Amino acid sequence: MKEFDLIIIGAGRASNLAVTASKMGKKVAIIEKSKFGGTCPNRGCVPSKLLIGYAHVARAIKESNRHFIDASINSIDIEKIFDETNKYIAKIDSAYKSRFNENVEIIYGTGKFVSNNIVSVNGEQLTAPKIVIATGTKPNPAPHPKAWTSDDIFPLIGDIPKSIVIVGSGFIACELANFFAAVGIQTKLLVRSQRILGNEDSDISAIFKEEFSKSVDILFDTSIDEIDYKDNQFNLTLINKENQKSKHSSQALLYATGRQSNTDSLDLQNTDIEVNERGYIKRDEFFQTKAKGVYVVGDASGENMLQHAAAQEVNYLGKILLENERKPLKFKYMPHAVFTEPEIASVGITEQKAKEQNIEYVTSTTPWLASAKAMSTRLKYPRTKFIVDPNTYEILGCHLIGPESSTMMHQVLAVMHLDNDIRHLKEMLYIHPALSEAILPAAVNTIKEVEKLKN
Repeated sequence: MKEFDLIIIGAGRASNLAVTASKMGKKVAIIEKSKFGGTCPNRGCVPSKLLIGYAHVARAIKESNRHFIDASINSIDIEKIFDETNKYIAKIDSAYKSRFNENVEIIYGTGKFVSNNIVSVNGEQLTAPKIVIATGTKPNPAPHPKAWTSDDIFPLIGDIPKSIVIVGSGFIACELANFFAAVGIQTKLLVRSQRILGNEDSDISAIFKEEFSKSVDILFDTSIDEIDYKDNQFNLTLINKENQKSKHSSQALLYATGRQSNTDSLDLQNTDIEVNERGYIKRDEFFQTKAKGVYVVGDASGENMLQHAAAQEVNYLGKILLENERKPLKFKYMPHAVFTEPEIASVGITEQKAKEQNIEYVTSTTPWLASAKAMSTRLKYPRTKFIVDPNTYEILGCHLIGPESSTMMHQVLAVMHLDNDIRHLKEMLYIHPALSEAILPAAVNTIKEVEKLKN
């Protein structure tokens, strides 16, 4: 049996922990069944954003008449787009491994627990006083063997389809539909209800639905009743909520209907580790599972399933394991963004959640048109929505929809982290006429709503 100071199962963001520990002279084993780097750089956030960059340029040309410019696209080299993205992905595995020194042993395979502190991989047993589970998640499986999930897009192997049907209403479905439609691939998005991006604030998702539907062909209240695959084509029978059926054909079919735990391969039944009803691993405030010395970070816990959260958790776990830090990590706020057109950024509570939880609040929704830079986009839909505690002026939620929302949100986040009081956003000096200046009237309007309530 091989002995290590630290075993890490899953070589995504947790590989940073192997780098740090090995530099301190610790003997580390890192186990990975696929590619180093994990989901984000290989088949998730990074390559999908590379594709969205191409979509953004294509849409700008298609919509140039909004700026009184007559422009057209002569051709889009979709093969080159995917070739460039595939080249990026091909470099990830080696780039991650190149950071390790001689104290790290790289093992390709599936790690399985024999007991609380023994892991078997490729028929060999390993042990360490500290074991970290960082196995992430995987897409919910597609119901047809020829259908794709997001894992099949990056890297895309084989012919690029001329048409695609995408099933789903979350951010992965919307981001991919946005790209495929923008670059000229015939795209149809199937949504089972009338809501799209249902986890967003309802006012924001309503604006998104109206605008997104202008550039992406969406069938609401629709699902797939039957799938027939023949001659490299999907012949689909669609059904709506009135049980009316219709036919549609496409070369590709992609399911983006959520993700699930990867822990089913770990043989956790051989340990004291507990999972919740969804299969995600339970942990305490120091990331430790019910098995002493075994920790879980990132999506495998099912708590904060975002890459920036996983990165923070891994860094903090390093302090716990290597620097004897005994203070738990507490996320004050957890922001996220949806990189489509329109772009969305959100932090904190939605208005529907505030109502459900009987939280006292005031809210206002403000257009961006007070900013000349926002006016220059010639878009009328961009909005800022604040949800604020009327007693303390604390920002309970902020929701943006419009160009560069994910960038603009950081201005709000800075105030929330330092001293969460919306009045700071009213008092600060803005560069005129920057896009971020659109935050100022939104803050002013929200403060007026608070003062109205108090008077």
